[in-house]
Amino acid sequence: MNTEEKPPLDSPFAWIGGEAAVRSLVDRFYDLMDIEPGYKALRDAHGNTLDGARDKLFWFLCGWLGGPEHYTERFGHPRLRMRHMPFSIGVLERDQWLACMDQAMTETHVDPVLRERLNASFFKTGDWMRNRGD
Repeated sequence: MNTEEKPPLDSPFAWIGGEAAVRSLVDRFYDLMDIEPGYKALRDAHGNTLDGARDKLFWFLCGWLGGPEHYTERFGHPRLRMRHMPFSIGVLERDQWLACMDQAMTETHVDPVLRERLNASFFKTGDWMRNRGD
């Protein structure tokens, strides 16, 4: 890896700004899901309340970004695909999740280079999570 490709900090977790920044990102993500009509299918897939989902995504992202392993300490290996199988996830839900997260990253001022890298990773994971062909 040449120095131009090296992140400015040791981990995406440090680069994004630590736990407080991850919490802000997750809270904005779920706030947007709740208020933006363009994320209706995504919101509908989450049931009546977003409280548990907020915490789980925060815990997961902290570890996934290279910070504290809050999620695995509570639940073990994330097993993302298995844990999401009960939910109907197609192209629409994937794309709404990605758009909502991108909007949240923009609004919480995630560094544009990090945002681009995260969007690429989120797309790969989101596409792998699909359990419907459409």
